[in-house]
Amino acid sequence: MKLATVFALLGSAAAFAPVQQQARSSSSLSAWKDETVVGMTAPMGFFDPLGFSKGKDDKTMSHYRESELKHGRVAMAACLGWYLDAAGVHPAFNSELSNNPLEAAQQLAPVGWVQFVLGCGAIEWLAEKIKERPGYKAGDLLGAAYWVDDSDEGWVDYQNKEINNGRLAMVAFMGIFVQALFYGDYGDMIFKK
Repeated sequence: MKLATVFALLGSAAAFAPVQQQARSSSSLSAWKDETVVGMTAPMGFFDPLGFSKGKDDKTMSHYRESELKHGRVAMAACLGWYLDAAGVHPAFNSELSNNPLEAAQQLAPVGWVQFVLGCGAIEWLAEKIKERPGYKAGDLLGAAYWVDDSDEGWVDYQNKEINNGRLAMVAFMGIFVQALFYGDYGDMIFKK
């Protein structure tokens, strides 16, 4: 488990390595980059160091954006939940589980895991149904695109903040998880006595 985590971290470190930019021919990707203002913020601009978007069409790029938003939202919730749990606030099971989130995951009864999987599955099913509606925009599960479009500067600013906070939370949670896994130190210094 620890070895797999080390390899995952080493692989993710490549995301911060500089990549030579090659001149690309006019394709749907360059059109997507030129027309999309959400997610391309300073100082990175269009950030794709591993070249996953090279040669991809609009549908694939929308899927990537949706995945980025989903992972970012889950990571933000995970960071908050981790520190609430480490602080002794455990809303489920009458706070009988350990305050160490890794130990609490092991102490969770099988019925708890079934509830967790079914809950996540229900959310995924609902998200897939929402995607079928006309005019759906990647990541917009609540339908805000019906009332506001990307020409509104305040809305674009809000979306950029969500994407950037999600990116930060994904990196932060990996650090939190590795700290707990390798050092057994599951809380922040603010919770230390």
